Amino acid sequence: MQVSGKVIIITGASSGIGLACARLFASRGNKVVMAARRLELLDALSAEILADPSTPPETEILTVRCDVSLEEDCRRLAEDTVARFGGIDILVNNAGVSMRALFLDVDLSVLHTLMNINFWGTVYCTRYALPYILRRKGSVVGVISAAGFAGLPARSGYSASKFAVRGFLDTIRIEHVKDGLHVLVFAPGFTTSNVRIASLTADGSPQGASPRDESKMMSAEKVARKMERAIVRRKRQVILTFIAHLEMFVQRHLPRHMDTWSYAYMSREPDSPLK
Repeated sequence: MQVSGKVIIITGASSGIGLACARLFASRGNKVVMAARRLELLDALSAEILADPSTPPETEILTVRCDVSLEEDCRRLAEDTVARFGGIDILVNNAGVSMRALFLDVDLSVLHTLMNINFWGTVYCTRYALPYILRRKGSVVGVISAAGFAGLPARSGYSASKFAVRGFLDTIRIEHVKDGLHVLVFAPGFTTSNVRIASLTADGSPQGASPRDESKMMSAEKVARKMERAIVRRKRQVILTFIAHLEMFVQRHLPRHMDTWSYAYMSREPDSPLK
C-alpha cells in the first residue's frame, strides 16, 4: 500500500503534515515537489531528505517558492513541475492557516487571509495542476479538518474556509466522475504541527503558542501514512482522530446537542475566547 514512481506536489511542505508527506513520499522513490513561501528552508529540508541513507537513489525533489494565495505563484508551481518532471500525478493541497478569536472581535481582514490561503490556494493550485493530473488519472487531495464538517467556535473563518474546500472538491469529483480522476477530502483532526502556533488572533497577529497538549495528538508522520493509504485505495473521504469521529457522531445523531457540546469542549482550552 505505497505510492511510488509518481510526481507529487505538496503545498505547505516546510512543516507539519506537509513536511511529513514530503519525507514519506521521498522515501518511496517519488518525484516530490515541495512548495512553500520560504525557499531557503525548503532547500535545507530537501538536502536533508536526499542525504538520508534510507532515501532511494531514484528520488528527486524540486523546491518551489509559492504563496498559494497568489494565483500566479500557483500557475508557476504547476508549470515548473511539468517542466522538470513532464507531468503531475498527485496534488496535495496542504497549505493552510487557522485562527482563534470570536467573530464579533475579529478583524475581517483575518477572514480574508484564511479564505485566500485555505480556499483560494486550493482552487488556484487545483486549477493549474488539474489538466496534467487528468492525463494520468491521478489524485487531487485537499487537507481540511473536522471544522470542515461542523462549525468550530472561535474558528469562524477557519471553518468557513474548510467547508468551502470540501464543497469545491466534492464538486470537482462529480464533474470528472467519468474521467478517472481521484479526489480525496482528507480531515486529520488535531495533529501535531505548528498550525496552532501560527494561528491568527483577532488582530491578525500569530498566536505564538499552542493552547493544547501537542504530545497527545496524532503525529504528522502517522497522518502522512494514512494519507498515502487513502491515495492508494482512492478513497473519497477520510476523517481521522477519535475527537473528529465523535464530533461527526454527535452532529449526525444528536444535532440539538452539537452546539452545546462543541462550545463546552473548545471553551476548556487555556485562555479560550469563549466565556
